Amino acid sequence: MNLYHKPGFVSQKALGARSFFYVGGRQIAESGKSYMDGQMFVEAYVPNVVRHPDPIIFFHGAGQTNVNWLITPDGRKGWADYFVEQGYCVYLAEQPSRGRSAYHYSPGNPLIYHDLDDIRKRFASGQGEWPQAARYSQWPGQGDTDEDAAFWQFAKSQVEYLPDNRRSQELILACMEELLSITGPAILLTHSQAGPFGWNILDRFPDLVKGVVALEPSGPPFSGNLERPVAMNYGISQLLLRFTPKIQSPEDFSLKLLKAPKEGLIDGWIMEDACRLPHFAGKPILLLVSEASYHAQFDHLTSAFFTQAGVPHDFVRLEQVGIYGNGHMMMLEKNNLEIAAWIGGWLEEKVS
Repeated sequence: MNLYHKPGFVSQKALGARSFFYVGGRQIAESGKSYMDGQMFVEAYVPNVVRHPDPIIFFHGAGQTNVNWLITPDGRKGWADYFVEQGYCVYLAEQPSRGRSAYHYSPGNPLIYHDLDDIRKRFASGQGEWPQAARYSQWPGQGDTDEDAAFWQFAKSQVEYLPDNRRSQELILACMEELLSITGPAILLTHSQAGPFGWNILDRFPDLVKGVVALEPSGPPFSGNLERPVAMNYGISQLLLRFTPKIQSPEDFSLKLLKAPKEGLIDGWIMEDACRLPHFAGKPILLLVSEASYHAQFDHLTSAFFTQAGVPHDFVRLEQVGIYGNGHMMMLEKNNLEIAAWIGGWLEEKVS
């Protein structure tokens, strides 16, 4: 195992100012002591020249921190610096009970973590068991070898996280009124486990969301057993969304099976009787999926859910726009800035 790493250094010429602060949280008293719980650490970066009026708030996925956006495992420029250079104010939100957003242990509040072998298969190699995995080519290190310094940098960046996605979504939502009061109306950029954060925030604060970029958001919808049509959540969120007609619990959904449209994709549940999401109306939404990610098998089902819910959106597979070989951690891979540039073009056209 190669534990030696040469640090990368990224120019900050475009950076005009930065800040670090916490939002949300509450005081908890136990056994004669008290502590803060549920607060969220936020990093803010302001360019020398602000060219875009709408800031971007970034939300990382499971087991990750804001490091995802700051620099790649092999020391190249990350998306935070890229979008600052493009003239966006950037806010990086570190999930409550994760990283620098303090976690307090209790028997009912455990943590879990990614297994290293699973990390390599899912994020850093072509070893995955889904059919698209064989197309993977964008990991920035040496690949399937213990001498891959980039992989070990990535492995060292992994942290424990809450196993209860509903709890994580509740904690994020509780922080957002304060954060949005600081940022003003903003673009939300979410990844993986953070996908539902964007949907929950948009549903709760539609006037303060200018658009959503969802990189391979949690799915597939309803996450039920294919043997019987039982909804385990509200399709795209563990939290109740404001559907029309009104939905009060997952049991209110009547589901039907959508057969995979082609080989390499999977079947999944969609709504039998479509319910609408009126608070999503008029908001630019991008669902972006990589060619070789495990999400490539099922993100078409999230797109189908949005179509049923009356939510116009762009569902884009990177290979359709000439960007090939990426996996789930696209923001860290060899062509990360090519993907960032494509997203920037979409924002220019659809939001700005």
